[in-house]
Amino acid sequence: MSIKLEQVNYIYSPGTAYERQALKDINLEIPKGQFVGIIGHTGSGKSTLIQHFNGLVKPTSGKVLYEGEDIWGSGYSLKDLRSQVGLVFQYPEHQLFETDVLADVCFGPKNQGFSDDECKERAYQALAHVGLDEKYYQRSPFELSGGQKRRVAIAGVLAMNPKVLILDEPTAGLDPRGRDDILEQIDYFHQERGITVVLVSHSMEDIAKHVKRIIVMNKGGKAYDDTPEKVFAHYRELEEIGLAAPQITYIMNALNEGGLTVDTKVTTVKAAKEEILRALREK
Repeated sequence: MSIKLEQVNYIYSPGTAYERQALKDINLEIPKGQFVGIIGHTGSGKSTLIQHFNGLVKPTSGKVLYEGEDIWGSGYSLKDLRSQVGLVFQYPEHQLFETDVLADVCFGPKNQGFSDDECKERAYQALAHVGLDEKYYQRSPFELSGGQKRRVAIAGVLAMNPKVLILDEPTAGLDPRGRDDILEQIDYFHQERGITVVLVSHSMEDIAKHVKRIIVMNKGGKAYDDTPEKVFAHYRELEEIGLAAPQITYIMNALNEGGLTVDTKVTTVKAAKEEILRALREK
């Protein structure tokens, strides 16, 4: 067991004119090693949800457990938790602050108590994993492009060797190649390190291609929690709450309605190609 939420509610500005319930009776469990996607329209509660996972936000009511322990229980170390459950913010500028890239990535391991040499070793390894060229290591992170900043932000979390990696819109604003590069690296961390990955994204194609489970947030609650195939089968209902399915879902349903008997539950280009070729051969 990795992360578990029990009857979690969160209310912004309670007792004021701005009071708003951001999370409503959330129950979920994310097992160790799972790759989970979280989707939802703006204001659905997805960002508030993931900030509960490593204790950045305390629930108004309910419990958040990590490895079976209540993270808000007496004597629990939130510092230790955040070393194991790393969060990469949507805007990398929010977590970049050192004078150069290498120092920035060393910051996390340094806070964990590692020596300077160990910090640098971890930083070099993490930066290599995210594919950032060494010529940028001595530059200010604020001189880098958007994609490079994201790589540095991810490396800063990876250098702490977390067991859980949470990414809030890690590919927002990137071109297609940059988006694919980042997501392929995330896949690599998941497979090679066996870490739990939680990916928040507005791209249904990215979610469909990479995750094994999707949690759909709507008005502070869970609308769906299942495999991509089962969640995107509800594409009409998703449209009603301001979301959409991958384009492949629409294409496969259109083909099926047009007389080509294909499996409408496939969600990736590769699977769709194989399914269409199979249907054509049989026809």
